[in-house]
Amino acid sequence: MNQQAPALGRNDLAVLLFILLLAAVLRTAGLNAPLWYDEIWTVDTHIRLPWGEMVREYSMNHHYFFSIKAKLVSQIFGEQAWAYRFPAVLFGVGVVGAIWWLAKDVAGPRIAHVSALLVALSYHQVWFSQNARGYTELAFWSTLGFIFFLRGVHRPTFGTWIAFGLTAAAAVFTHLTGAFFFVALGLVWLISLITGFGRGPLTRDWVLRPLTGVAIAIALILLAYLPILPSIAGTVGDVASTSAVDPMQEYQNPLWTIVEGLRTAVGSTGPLTLFVAVGGMVALAFGAAGAHSTQPLFFPSIVMHFIVTLVILLALGMRIWPRFFFVDIGLVIILAVVGCWYSAGMVARGLRRPQIKPLLVAIGVVAMIAVSLFLVQRNYAAPKQDLAGAFALVEETRTPSERIYAINPGGPIFERHFNADWTTIGDAEGYFDAMAQPGPVALVVLFPNRMFRAIPQLGQDAERQLELVQAFAGTLGDGRVLVYRRR
Repeated sequence: MNQQAPALGRNDLAVLLFILLLAAVLRTAGLNAPLWYDEIWTVDTHIRLPWGEMVREYSMNHHYFFSIKAKLVSQIFGEQAWAYRFPAVLFGVGVVGAIWWLAKDVAGPRIAHVSALLVALSYHQVWFSQNARGYTELAFWSTLGFIFFLRGVHRPTFGTWIAFGLTAAAAVFTHLTGAFFFVALGLVWLISLITGFGRGPLTRDWVLRPLTGVAIAIALILLAYLPILPSIAGTVGDVASTSAVDPMQEYQNPLWTIVEGLRTAVGSTGPLTLFVAVGGMVALAFGAAGAHSTQPLFFPSIVMHFIVTLVILLALGMRIWPRFFFVDIGLVIILAVVGCWYSAGMVARGLRRPQIKPLLVAIGVVAMIAVSLFLVQRNYAAPKQDLAGAFALVEETRTPSERIYAINPGGPIFERHFNADWTTIGDAEGYFDAMAQPGPVALVVLFPNRMFRAIPQLGQDAERQLELVQAFAGTLGDGRVLVYRRR
């Protein structure tokens, strides 16, 4: 780093321990809530398979390195929702520690404490830490890789770059999109190599040792994925083709991704929404300026990851889910905290009252913590998607003559995971045929925004002739499960 961080004291480690304990509590509360669609799909199509069959075919829904751990925990403690999610909890707490380490390197222990606390309280971080998927693991390996990258650029030792290679391989084995982050770091390294920006004197070690880490990463990634390379190519092609006919075309629009990311980040803060959003953007701008003085490659690396991810997804014609940028949440939080310190210093100097800087910093930190506490409560308001509740309601209240239909994509989930004897409606034609038959009918609708668009008549009937029995709330976007009946 361009500026050596202050030495750590015993109090700093005590603060870190408290933050990690808080993070663990927040991530274990409500951990056994019902599994949602993607979790069930992962459990049924991969985790429950024999060990030798888990990695025979590639699936975008399968986070390989994570699933191995989830299977191990579920075999030890039983097939329970919390067991499938437990590795995500561990890596979610690990991300808090990794962000503390990174922030300490970039800006010192005080900013590290606040950054780690905000990550511990982050709505998104808690949500994904209670998700039987590999996103917190991906963020953990990526954050560690970023630490080794920044240290390796400053002081290119073999040990640092070997660690970088190992973390890169672990991230990509967790999910292929992990490669996006490390490709972005590679491009930043090339720019630094060519322009001299953000690096020290150019030496042979500065070039060869990073390449050693990259070679280790590539070798391990190829070794891990070699048996399923043909399956990977086919899956990527299938995803692109299905995206082209997806009724939710906005999912492929970067503007939708930005708006959706801001919506979920800010939440329902009422009239304060615009203020919180604008304040956050200003803090990030100041953070970019503040981080430049201590670690000039920090902000460019974040920006490069956004660019690389967007370019690759657009080139492949794939959906641009906000979760593809989950690894950036902790990094952006560091920027916001640095921005709070930096802007407070600027204001104090501008007013020629340096003594008020601590007060201004405290106001900014308290405001960020207050917003985080307000938003994190949403995690506990409902399950991510209550498929189990909908299934129980329908089965408990069904009549002997009632036909039960699960609207695609819910059908296979209910049939396979819940052993339901329901019929799946896959498209508009199937819906018309089912509703043309007389008699009582129950309809279970997952992802209603999508399905009302895919089957317009369903939406019309829901307003006119179908009785809404119950709407099961979910914290997932479009995560409600609707149960309708026609008597």
